[in-house]
Amino acid sequence: MSRLRTRVEADVCFAVDTPDHARVTGSLTGSGSRLELRVSDPAAFAGGADAAGVRRLADELADLGLVIRVCDGDGVPLVALGDVRTPWWQRPMTRSPHLRVAGLHGLGAAARGRLRRDGARLPGSGLLPPTTPYPVAPTFLRRPVRRVTTTHDPARGGGPRLVEVPVDGVTRTDHPVHWLQRDTTTIGSDPSCDLVLPGLAPLHAEVRHDERDEFVLVAHHADVRVHGERVTTKVLRTASRVDLGPRTLTFVREEYADHGRPFGGRIGGELGVQRRQPPRPAVGGD
Repeated sequence: MSRLRTRVEADVCFAVDTPDHARVTGSLTGSGSRLELRVSDPAAFAGGADAAGVRRLADELADLGLVIRVCDGDGVPLVALGDVRTPWWQRPMTRSPHLRVAGLHGLGAAARGRLRRDGARLPGSGLLPPTTPYPVAPTFLRRPVRRVTTTHDPARGGGPRLVEVPVDGVTRTDHPVHWLQRDTTTIGSDPSCDLVLPGLAPLHAEVRHDERDEFVLVAHHADVRVHGERVTTKVLRTASRVDLGPRTLTFVREEYADHGRPFGGRIGGELGVQRRQPPRPAVGGD
């Protein structure tokens, strides 16, 4: 049986208040299956009350194929937990095959933690969610519990919108999201347009919501592109990049309402045989 391999991207800082000692600070960084935990006072978590929790953590990391190297504030290695091999002579002390002490510095931190006789610092298992009960008899349910449905939504679902890509003079706080709530949304530099963007023609383009519940870009100026291709009319799909002269916008619509997805969206499958979408009802009015 192969061991599960997990990739992690970590860049976390933390601080823990202790009743009798100074605040403990640290950071967890790393990429892939090797992480480094730096702690200002490693002895705070090396007491006997936390030993069982540390061993449990080491076993869980080993099951995931992860290794956490614990260092002091200066980066000196103290102990490694997880997918490591513990020397035979350390096992009577660590009582775990997945916990390896790194020389005298690690032994010193463990000894200081034991001498403090502090209470447990690590959270107990009472904070964890309950485990899933193992079935008394095996189940053979092959179909997904959630039934696949169509992505048609006649109520203009999915929050269709244009998200403006910031440029010089346009920040993310200057109304970067423009919701498409009309049957026709005009775009241009004229103040009468629904979406006013300086630098464009007075009426540069418009987005129409048609009777098939599609959002169609219609060009009124020569400089209208979708994914770099000059267009006169184009059905927009989620993540479509729309270039209007010097301005760039992205069309976004939630997947469950985007008719460009297969039947049922990703829940319906990506690479297998796709079910065809049924005929779409006509959509009229707001």
